[in-house]
Amino acid sequence: MSLMGSLYIGTSGLQTSQNALNTTAHNLSNVDTVGYTRQQAQQSEKNYVTLSKTASAVSYQQVGLGTTYSRVKQIRDYFLDKTYREESGRCMFYEVSTNVMSETESLLGELSGEAFQTNVSDLWTSIQELAKDPASSVTQGLLVQRCAEFVERANEVYEGLSNYQDNLNAQIKQQIDKVNDYGKQILELNDKIRSIESGGIEKANDYRDTRNMLLDELSQLVNLSWTEEITGNVSVKIEGTDFVKGSMCYEIGLKQDEVTGFYTPFWPQNAHYTEDEFGHRNYSTEGALVFDLSRTISTELDSDVGGVKAMLLARGDHRANYTDITTDYSAVEQSVIMNIQAEFDQLIHGVTTSINSILAEGAGVKQGNLTLSDGTVLENARYCEGQIGGYLRDDEGKPVQMFSKTSAKDGFKQITATDEYGNYGDYWVYVEESATDRDSLYTVGSIVINQDIMQKPGMLGFRLEDGSYDKETVQKLQDAFSEEAYTLNPKVQKRTNFIEYYSDLVSQVANSGYVFQSVYQTQQDTVEYTQNAREQVIGVSSDEELANMIKLQNAYNASSRYINAVSEMLSHMISTLFS
Repeated sequence: MSLMGSLYIGTSGLQTSQNALNTTAHNLSNVDTVGYTRQQAQQSEKNYVTLSKTASAVSYQQVGLGTTYSRVKQIRDYFLDKTYREESGRCMFYEVSTNVMSETESLLGELSGEAFQTNVSDLWTSIQELAKDPASSVTQGLLVQRCAEFVERANEVYEGLSNYQDNLNAQIKQQIDKVNDYGKQILELNDKIRSIESGGIEKANDYRDTRNMLLDELSQLVNLSWTEEITGNVSVKIEGTDFVKGSMCYEIGLKQDEVTGFYTPFWPQNAHYTEDEFGHRNYSTEGALVFDLSRTISTELDSDVGGVKAMLLARGDHRANYTDITTDYSAVEQSVIMNIQAEFDQLIHGVTTSINSILAEGAGVKQGNLTLSDGTVLENARYCEGQIGGYLRDDEGKPVQMFSKTSAKDGFKQITATDEYGNYGDYWVYVEESATDRDSLYTVGSIVINQDIMQKPGMLGFRLEDGSYDKETVQKLQDAFSEEAYTLNPKVQKRTNFIEYYSDLVSQVANSGYVFQSVYQTQQDTVEYTQNAREQVIGVSSDEELANMIKLQNAYNASSRYINAVSEMLSHMISTLFS
């Protein structure tokens, strides 16, 4: 090889060492930059110059031209990235669940400075006091007052749960908007990275860092998967459906329920729709939902990933009441707030209807068949004769009820019919509750205290027509509160009474919150461990980079000395030749 050609080797050494030093300096300057990925300069051989090809030789006679600066690559581990993003999404799921349980426990345990259990205890105490002296206007008035406080405080608790549902609903909209914004940013970064790297030499590593940070943030909100194409584009799927692909970002849509105002995330590209006269689209979410909330929440099924899903599960899809427990409990079982709303409403419904039924029974209400004039038979109807006056009746002869409904379908209505014994006349018939007719239900929000009784507690009387005390009715009120005939939900085996029901409800919430907290703490440890392992790969170590800098400086100096040596040799040969 000629001495002039040897200069190529030295020059290539200077160039590659300088570029590698620049990469090292870039790493050191970003040692504290959040999301920065350590970069590494890679070198490769330059093309060889072939001097001769001899068939008898072991190899061709070739001369190298030194080294070249091939690329700067990011040091990342796909497995650690995948693990970190999945575990951080699971951690966020349980963080949201833990916060929801904590907030709900606060609403149930203490609201406006007074726990609801106090109202339950006060109502029970008023019944006990009534049992001591049923005919006393003082004990009667105390019972009515405690019932009014019970209803008022029940409405406050339920309203607090409903307001928290609305708060979660607003958060869901904000998080979905953020997810869509992340998707658009990833799409823009794909374009920038592709345009820079299309030449095949330069790498858009800083843009890649930004994109990876967005994927990290997105993974906390939803369950995602991603793949990087050979062009540099990243394709993203959310819950198995394309979100960012090619030149498109398929934004998540939100359909708002007209009654509750709750948002439901769906994929517009997969949904059917109709257009009105103004061109506005009305989407049907059937078959296009982003999140399948019917799946059992389980780590094995990978269905417990993403903060948005946790919010949707906690919020539920409607305001729950006691009928959700008695008809289809699975519809509310996985929703924290709906489950508590249903269990709480079951307590209120049980207390109010029990007291009303006992008073109605004392007023002479019985059960049997009634036949209307058109031949319609009311089977097992609860009714009483429509005579004016009587014990526990108002001025119209209607049975006195402690609690009323705000709807028109309240308590008893008067009809003309024939009873099962053939007696024709006017009857007061109880309007039975129906799960399909919300106006017929005694549920929180629709229950109010009877204003007639509120103004005249003496309507209760508890003194029979013969002048004796109605101890039987009062005893039934006591038995209704102390009888252990109720469970929180179909999955709970323990039976309880009205006195302990609310305490058991709060304890259930506290226990569930403890479980969520334990899982959340475990997930935090997992995420921290994974992040530390990932930082060992992508993080910048100042000691390591300084060691690399010294090594590269020495390589640079060696190349410089090599060039000087070749230069001196050439100078000596030229001066000797022409001397």
